Amino acid sequence: MIKSPKILYSGILYYSTSSSNSDQQSNMNHLNSHMNPASIEPWFITGFVDGEGSFSISIIRHNGFNTGWCVKPIFQIGLHKKDLSLLEQIKSFFSVGSIYKDGSQMVHFRVESVKDLVLVISHFDKYPLITQKQVDYLLFKQVFNLINRKEHLTMAGLQKIISIKYFMNWGLSDKLNAAFPKTKQVEIPSIINLEIKDPHWLAGFVSGEGCFFINLSKSSTNRLGFKVELSFTLTQHSRDELLMRSLIEYFGCGNIYKTEEVFRYRVVKFSNINEKIIPFFSKFTIQGVKQLDFLDFSKAAEIIKAKAHLTKEGLVLLKIRKIKSSMNKGRIYSEQPSSSTSPFKCGSAAVLRTKKELMEQCLFYLNSR
Repeated sequence: MIKSPKILYSGILYYSTSSSNSDQQSNMNHLNSHMNPASIEPWFITGFVDGEGSFSISIIRHNGFNTGWCVKPIFQIGLHKKDLSLLEQIKSFFSVGSIYKDGSQMVHFRVESVKDLVLVISHFDKYPLITQKQVDYLLFKQVFNLINRKEHLTMAGLQKIISIKYFMNWGLSDKLNAAFPKTKQVEIPSIINLEIKDPHWLAGFVSGEGCFFINLSKSSTNRLGFKVELSFTLTQHSRDELLMRSLIEYFGCGNIYKTEEVFRYRVVKFSNINEKIIPFFSKFTIQGVKQLDFLDFSKAAEIIKAKAHLTKEGLVLLKIRKIKSSMNKGRIYSEQPSSSTSPFKCGSAAVLRTKKELMEQCLFYLNSR
């Protein structure tokens, strides 16, 4: 009989890709110890926002204001719905904001009340962003201060905000460019030589931007005809080149590769994976669904370390292929109605399952009829 999975946080169910009940329970216990709002470190929040967050200024026509425009500052994090639990943790950390469903796949944590944004700004002043997103944050803060002084209610103040917004994110829309043709350049904050000040920042950043892969490729030198390679990858826009290059010194391993406007930090040497990358993220824990990929990645490393991947049974039938097939995009995701009370507006719970577990549940259902 298949036991029900354990509920970890507000209706979110996590399933291990392990092949045994003991491994499955070990994975869930490990996640349990970290899927707790109180366990999120402040620097983790900053690192995750450096990867996944945004600071924006919404400016739309509104006849209720003397200027004819409504100005709203918005702090937001958007994720796939499978990471709803992580968004709930972040919401609990800030104790403000709301979580909304966006389409069929995305959920957003958003803070847009000026009163609530005081808490957000207080956090990022104390635990500052270190990617070039800090520029957007500092410009966002300038607009926030103008709104606090009620300057957004005057045409002069609104023009200042338009000038600042011009240099944030994607700039001005065509409608705003047409409505404010005399927009002047403002001084842009310069962000250089920022360094990783706390390892929890990197755990948060990798939770958003990192990837753990198992690569299987044909090999003429291996008697089974396959080569197993683990890789840890972190990607970022070229404007954060210095930060990406600093990872080589920080971890003491890895290389940088550039593709168009993207820099990719990559570690593939097994001794570095086993002795540096895995121990680091075992101590400074990744949060969210990506933690499951890291746990599977770590299992594969143990198999390689024990040389089990050199046997047909270890490589093809029981271990690495099975782990690889259920990682990243191979991890099946579905929804079920939730009986729990949740700030999530659509009232549904996220469920993660492996293909094997879905088949087992189907067979159990059919046999029990």
